[in-house]
Amino acid sequence: MMEYHLPVLLKESVDGLNIKPNGIYVDVTFGGGGHSREILKRLEGGKLVGFDQDEEAMANVPNDERFVFVRHNFRFLKNFLKYHGIEQIDGLLADLGVSSHHFDSPHRGFSFRFDAQLDMRMNRHSEITAAHLVNCYTADELTRIFRVYGELKNAAKVAHLLVEHRTKASLQTVGDLQEALRKVTPRWGDHQFYAQVFQALRIEVNHEIDYLRSMLTQATEILAPGGRLSIISYHSLEDRVVKNFFRTGSFDTGSTETDLFGNILRPLTPVNNKVIVPDQKELELNNRARSARLRIAEKQEHGEYDRAG
Repeated sequence: MMEYHLPVLLKESVDGLNIKPNGIYVDVTFGGGGHSREILKRLEGGKLVGFDQDEEAMANVPNDERFVFVRHNFRFLKNFLKYHGIEQIDGLLADLGVSSHHFDSPHRGFSFRFDAQLDMRMNRHSEITAAHLVNCYTADELTRIFRVYGELKNAAKVAHLLVEHRTKASLQTVGDLQEALRKVTPRWGDHQFYAQVFQALRIEVNHEIDYLRSMLTQATEILAPGGRLSIISYHSLEDRVVKNFFRTGSFDTGSTETDLFGNILRPLTPVNNKVIVPDQKELELNNRARSARLRIAEKQEHGEYDRAG
């Protein structure tokens, strides 16, 4: 088994699924298999389906007849479950973001700690890399992703410097990117600055927000009454998507469906109104868990929608 990373909020996220021993569950971010193995421990006659688009995750697949591995992105959730004869599930777990394995693999280009190729693809069969973005996107397109996905206040300046630099030389490596942005790199806080730059590029390369929305919508449709979604996110953009959808049934805070009495109609009910975060013991064992946020929601037993007043 390949060492990926310590599974974050392991007990809390799996407990949150309220697992039935004979139920059908999905881990849409299989990775190192830590959460999946914990789910399997609690199943008897049930089944678990694991999704991961990264071919390196296949090294971690357990030899267990109750487990089915799907090497595809979770945006194909319904299609592949249907292919395996599954129309309804009892729970789904997602551990979003980038694993320690990816951050610590120089050749994948996810970390600014290594002067690697600007790759950042979760699925290495995909054609679009981070290098493609910084060399081919217009200044306006780059400004958009740095502002929206990186939440950079100087997004336009960052975009302008990249466009200016590539007229002289192609941007292919982390070092090239850092050289191009040297003028706007803070003397103090450069780590945070590059974290935001890399986050923006990675989200765009992998369509992370769009695919997250698609997965949540599909998961809710196939979730059995009483079934649960347990979602771990690592930055405010992901967490906002999950929080809004759980609370209102919509991804936009200003767009909700209500009944005649003004009650919000939503397919799910949040189980934890207060977000769950790692405790001090877990943080001491795994500092990378510090930004993790867990939200759990349940599909209502009594019908398609829950009324939240």
